[in-house]
Amino acid sequence: MQTLQELLDQQSALNQQITQLRLTERAKAVAQIHAILDQHGLTMTDVTSAAARRKTSSTTSKKVAPKYRHPVLGATWTGRGLKPKWLSEELAGGKQLSDFAL
Repeated sequence: MQTLQELLDQQSALNQQITQLRLTERAKAVAQIHAILDQHGLTMTDVTSAAARRKTSSTTSKKVAPKYRHPVLGATWTGRGLKPKWLSEELAGGKQLSDFAL
């Protein structure tokens, strides 16, 4: 049976081997990436800017034109989301939504 110290020494040696192997594998991966970039004539800027374009294009939304306007205040509403207070008050006062359509 092994002693605790022997097991700890083995663990330390294994951790060193794992660290060394990770560094070696990482260096191989970086070399492969550089080879692919060279093969296709790309730079890291090409790769990172493409990723940035994909990210921003999915998160940005288009502006929606207003569909309703208050004749006096000039406040507008696109018809999306909650009705603004001014519109709710006017509708409660007997006006129609079509009265504010642009």
